[in-house]
Amino acid sequence: MNPAQAFPGYELRFHALFGDRRGYAFPCDAVGRVDMDSLSERARNNYLYARAVMGIELAWPEVREGLPH
Repeated sequence: MNPAQAFPGYELRFHALFGDRRGYAFPCDAVGRVDMDSLSERARNNYLYARAVMGIELAWPEVREGLPH
């Protein structure tokens, strides 16, 4: 299943704490749950990385309405 189809309309966004870093966004449900099984291997690794560096390199995530792809 395509991650965007799994939870249409919402993204869990991790914003970079420093200007020279990038943020991350992952499809999620309305309360921020990410279906890791629907992510590609690269996206899953990025998601696990983002969770590991919250408060260090990335801000705590927020759930936002996603943009149509």
